[in-house]
Amino acid sequence: MKVVSKRIVKGLGYIKVRPEEDEDMWHLYNLIQEIMRVQNVSATGSSESHRVRTTLTLQVTRIAFTPPVTSTTGASDSTAPAPTEATASLQITGRVVEENDHVKMGAFHTLDIELIGIVSLERIEEASLPGRGAEVGAVVCGEGIAAFCLLSQHMTVVLQRIDVPVPRKRAGSATAHEKGLARFYDMLYQSFLRHIPYSNPTLRAIVIASPGWVRDAVFDYIMAQATQAGNKALLSVRQKFMRVHVNSPHVHSLVEVLKSPEVVAQLKETKFAREGIMLDNFFKMLASDEQRAWYGPDHVGLAVDRGAVGTLLISDELFRASNPEVRKRYVSLVEDVREKRGEVLIFSSMHESGQQLNQITGIAAILTFPLDIEVVEAEEREAREEEERLKVKTNEEA
Repeated sequence: MKVVSKRIVKGLGYIKVRPEEDEDMWHLYNLIQEIMRVQNVSATGSSESHRVRTTLTLQVTRIAFTPPVTSTTGASDSTAPAPTEATASLQITGRVVEENDHVKMGAFHTLDIELIGIVSLERIEEASLPGRGAEVGAVVCGEGIAAFCLLSQHMTVVLQRIDVPVPRKRAGSATAHEKGLARFYDMLYQSFLRHIPYSNPTLRAIVIASPGWVRDAVFDYIMAQATQAGNKALLSVRQKFMRVHVNSPHVHSLVEVLKSPEVVAQLKETKFAREGIMLDNFFKMLASDEQRAWYGPDHVGLAVDRGAVGTLLISDELFRASNPEVRKRYVSLVEDVREKRGEVLIFSSMHESGQQLNQITGIAAILTFPLDIEVVEAEEREAREEEERLKVKTNEEA
């Protein structure tokens, strides 16, 4: 995302940005809240419609984000259908609050934001850092199935899924099985070339993950085909390839991938890897020492008040609550933890780790010292009761 211009004085002003990548649409989705000025080309006019450039001021009532997904399914023959290209999209619906020559006050409009456009400062600064982009390319596969993914700081994008029938290997006749595998490997290789930007310098690792030994067979096939075709660019990045065991050949296994020792060692300083490690640490703590692993907004809030939070894990989805007071509450929790020198990790709900966090309320904390929830809640109740008694006493004396 490119920052075109900005003017902020005492916390007020504007920032104009130009989305340049699919991930930028996700940032816009998280940045837009209630009212926003958007410059857009819309279709208006009489029976013979024409396009005009106009400025709309909307009170936003709904925002929908659609990630880029390209999907094809393998047929029984070896010909892979060409995937349909897709990019991220953002639709903003709202009521017009400033009338102009082309739209009436109160009319509802839905704006389709393309890779051009206007929009909390941290997210914009992070989104506009040079050199952003996909850091990991992943092929999660099993015998006959594969999913091709790109992982960046805030998104996991599934680019394509393939499914090729591979007959079971039968004693005395392995021909059908071998032909099925050959079709699968060929389709996988072609899809790999199409979707994984292996020569991009920002791509730090190429992970092939699978149960069993499929990952080794896939890697060997890719290297053999690259050698046969004289693909020097692919052969030169051989050291980027990592083969990882997972329990399932499906996309959700990426959580396992990011926790594997070899991937952790390679990507330990990246945002999404750090998130995966800390979420794993939280679940381990919850199983072994639950007085140091709290989750849920009320309980985490109590832990923050006690200054006990060492690491706060919070989903970006919580900052999109429809009630502004709820959003302010979560922002306040983040600021309180940082003021007390705790670590804050804001998980993207477009990553598998973020989706796991959302399943346990979207907020969790690893405490620096143990706290008994029942004791803390009892102390809070006693404090409230004492406060009520003091109020009653004051009123009686008055």
